[in-house]
Amino acid sequence: MGKIVLAGGSGFLGRALAGHFAGAGHEVLIVTRSRGPARPPIREVAWDGRTSGDWASELEGATALVNLAGRSVDCRYNERNRRLILESRVDSTRVLGEAIAGCAKPPPVWLNASTATIYKHNFGPPWGESGEIGATPEAKDDFSVHVAREWGKALCEAPTPSTRRVALRAAMVLGLAKNSVFPVLRRLSRLGLGGAMGGGRQFVSWIHEADFCRAVDWLITETCIDGAVNICAPNPVPNAEMMRTFREVCGVPVGLPAPAWMLEMGAFFMRAETELILKSRCVAPRRLLRSGFVFKYPRIREALLDLQKSSAG
Repeated sequence: MGKIVLAGGSGFLGRALAGHFAGAGHEVLIVTRSRGPARPPIREVAWDGRTSGDWASELEGATALVNLAGRSVDCRYNERNRRLILESRVDSTRVLGEAIAGCAKPPPVWLNASTATIYKHNFGPPWGESGEIGATPEAKDDFSVHVAREWGKALCEAPTPSTRRVALRAAMVLGLAKNSVFPVLRRLSRLGLGGAMGGGRQFVSWIHEADFCRAVDWLITETCIDGAVNICAPNPVPNAEMMRTFREVCGVPVGLPAPAWMLEMGAFFMRAETELILKSRCVAPRRLLRSGFVFKYPRIREALLDLQKSSAG
């Protein structure tokens, strides 16, 4: 077993990965700006996400680096938040590349978070990794696509010739943590508010947290894969179908729909952006499937049923 370094690993996905790799017998180190209580065998070290420090020596001889750092996008995109969202992703990627370049024995693989939002707003067949990239006025996603481009550019330009680099273009991850979307949508469904959002035509690409962890693990060991990889289940669904499945899993027969104007109003008061709901993200994990990866939860119903069962237990 080796050493897995998780940069920006104190959030929902970082903790899921830490548990996954620690459970498999790996040494796990979380590099974080917000250190919590000790959780042996998982260690934590501090960084600021922008500059080098003592943490950089932890990359020496590591099996893999996974970078998840980035300010949450669950906020209003005012000037200050836009700057923080962009800089937190680009700066962390840049400084990790510099740290790897300074290693005598650099990690052989670096998996860097990215986003499936980079693909164009799409109601047709799912985009694979060669899908069209760009913003669409209807989706109000110009800022998000710009961030995704700059994020990927920072990874590509990192001076790490001996380290394989993978950009994790992740879709919405469904898990039980309070800052995952699953508890939020389940609560809305239970309150009778789980109807179609913004018309419900827009596609939702998603992945169960267990498959997210398994996919990251797979990409560490599949040494022939580099570049962009879509991290999502193979069956994206329209928003209306996803919300109907939430209602069925929760045993709620009806749900009040939320038209776009209502979402705009709600987003304003909740300090969020409607792009997170209204953009049609229709993405397929083509490279994962071609490499032989098998999803444990390929369809939305079985993913939601598993999470519901796990939360009840």
